[in-house]
Amino acid sequence: MKALTDLTEKEILAVAISLEEEDSRILADFADALKDLYPASADVFRGMHAEETEHHRKLVELFRTKFGDHIPLIRREDIRGFVKRKPLWLVKPLGIEAVRSYVSLMELETKRFYENAIRHTSDASIKLLLSKLAAEEGAHIEYAEHLETKALTPEARHSEEETRRRVFVLQFVQPGLAGLMDGSVSTLAPVFAAAFATHHSHETFLVGLAASIGSGISMGFTEALSDDGELTGRGHPWVRGWVCGVMTTVGGLGHTLPYLLADFWVATIAAVVITIFELLLIAWIRHKYMDTPLLRAAFQVVVGGVLVFIAGIVIGSS
Repeated sequence: MKALTDLTEKEILAVAISLEEEDSRILADFADALKDLYPASADVFRGMHAEETEHHRKLVELFRTKFGDHIPLIRREDIRGFVKRKPLWLVKPLGIEAVRSYVSLMELETKRFYENAIRHTSDASIKLLLSKLAAEEGAHIEYAEHLETKALTPEARHSEEETRRRVFVLQFVQPGLAGLMDGSVSTLAPVFAAAFATHHSHETFLVGLAASIGSGISMGFTEALSDDGELTGRGHPWVRGWVCGVMTTVGGLGHTLPYLLADFWVATIAAVVITIFELLLIAWIRHKYMDTPLLRAAFQVVVGGVLVFIAGIVIGSS
């Protein structure tokens, strides 16, 4: 790798050409990836792509004037000081805020390259072009905001917010809620059955721990293998699997951890209180993200949880 200070003016221009070409293609990829879910934002990035393409054209024109037609291939990863970029544009579906943040950092990095490169060139025409490009890169965030004002009308913004909410619900809330419900409700019976069968905190804790982890593994694999997300838009199956599995385990551990307390009845009372909180939390999540009326959600979850809870006590006491 070379340092910027080691580059000739010819190499500086070659790096700038490579940067603008890469940035332009990344913006085009973002626009293409976002066009279905976020069409207005895709228009924003399409406009920025056009700007980067014009930067590339100006740099190539100046290079040919100064050094001829052959442009050596010098990429950003060949120069010391550039940050390695994650291939965010390959990830689908894309999060719109992550894309905007990525683009802002990308523009800032290119701008700083131009500002530093200006100090290492003595050619007046090269200095002038790099100065102009640095200023334009710095104005790209304002340019993006201008395009958003034009492209993202209140209706478009509302539509994109609704789309983002639906994507979030599909990819994270639904599998997480399914896991939390299964972990909180299905483990009630074995935990409280063990509690009232043994009246010992340690044995109850072991049963609850095994039931929570076992349920988490089972639910995680079930969710991951349910569909690949291509047609349903539910995202990467293994991400959903992890979300579902972890939330299942957390749901079971909630009323299991109190049995780390040595006093059995204190632990049991704490477990019951936590169970009530878990059921109410599930009802609230269903109300907030699944548009279920709060009373109906509370009734459905609490009744189911109470029945499982009673079943555990009856079985454990028999």
